[in-house]
Amino acid sequence: MSTLITDWRDRPTHRRVWALAAPMILSNISVPLVALVDSTVVGHLPHAHQLGAVAVGASLYTFLAWAMGFLRMGSTGFAAQAAGRGDGAALRQILLQGLLLAMGLALLLGMLGVPLSGVALHFMQPSAELDQLTREFFHTRLFGLPAALASYALVGWFLGTQNARAPLAILLTTNLVNIALNLWFVIGLQWGVVGAARASVIAEWTGALLGLAMTRNALRAYPGHIAWAALALWQSWRPLLAVNRDIFIRSLALQSVFFMVTVQGARLGDATVAANALLLNGLLLTAHALDGLAHAVEALCGHAIGAHDRQALRRSLVVACGWSLIASLGFALLFLCTGHLFIEMQTNIQSVRDTAFIYLPYLAALPLIAVWSYLLDGLFIGATRAREMRNGMLLTVLVLLPFAWALQGFGNHGLWLTFLLFMMLRSLTLGAFAWSLRKNDGWFTGLAH
Repeated sequence: MSTLITDWRDRPTHRRVWALAAPMILSNISVPLVALVDSTVVGHLPHAHQLGAVAVGASLYTFLAWAMGFLRMGSTGFAAQAAGRGDGAALRQILLQGLLLAMGLALLLGMLGVPLSGVALHFMQPSAELDQLTREFFHTRLFGLPAALASYALVGWFLGTQNARAPLAILLTTNLVNIALNLWFVIGLQWGVVGAARASVIAEWTGALLGLAMTRNALRAYPGHIAWAALALWQSWRPLLAVNRDIFIRSLALQSVFFMVTVQGARLGDATVAANALLLNGLLLTAHALDGLAHAVEALCGHAIGAHDRQALRRSLVVACGWSLIASLGFALLFLCTGHLFIEMQTNIQSVRDTAFIYLPYLAALPLIAVWSYLLDGLFIGATRAREMRNGMLLTVLVLLPFAWALQGFGNHGLWLTFLLFMMLRSLTLGAFAWSLRKNDGWFTGLAH
């Protein structure tokens, strides 16, 4: 206990954590604000199926894009460790590899996205109006996928170099452009649901191009040259691809759970899927804010592991955990006391409001349960321990399945109870892997370079 108190009182660690976390929290909060603006703007159109189309279409797009989240997470861990070693050549290689992977995967997903969305909508069994609008929204959003994936690689790389200002600029620019164009296209030009999709596409390309422009100045702090010949060798790609493969499997399992919430909600009716989307906006707001502290953990722990500094690793974790607990308590109280205002702000459709009010207590409980999995993700990403992340997520989903089946009969209450249980199991499985690695000094041995 005395060691924990000493670590918590280390002011330089607090400064380092917040130097990274504060800009990342600001930039991260702008991400769910886009979904919030989408819901708010479209939620004031006349029909529930219009809001439902944005919810389902965004869920389909998010399933594809966020499954590629390894482009950010893999880049962060390797870049953080390279920065800890002062290896400028490795930093350049990681950046280029991340961008090349982003372009290749965007092309592949663009070809697969249309048929896969048709299959998904078939299983959802939505109303005819919801089906048609969802397809229009999703097909338009696909044009922004290359830029979105490139931004993942860029944000992860910048964060690994402990540069939080560049991700802040990329994400804020992307999301402010999205918000402004959303209001113009949907309300001003009256393009409806498709207007919201077009706004997102333009905003994603704006952010990606800005990020590319900022890499030149960032690299000046790390002298070195790209080993172009090494890019043609499998060995130079193998560590990154191995980590990305495991994070991809983990992300796919994670997004499958989020996607199933939307699928099951759609089967319960247009009002229910729309209400769940409004509540999940609250979760996204919380998760992205708390992820700011998790991103600080990624960068600081990755740097400490690269430099083999055990004390810095421990102190970074203690300080980040303390602030994350305080923040999660704040969010829980906020949703418990003012959650009805959060819902009313997003829509004036009374049936959707009434449905969402019933399930607000679940939203209030989520921050306290989910916060630990965010922090542990940050630790494993910084350590490039993707295999353990993958195994933890797969184990979580396997344990969850019988509970999800048993709770089906409880309707939307059963759906939210399943989701809470999923978040709890994520934390427990990752915690068990982290304890095992600490016991065997695994954080500093067998690293992928």
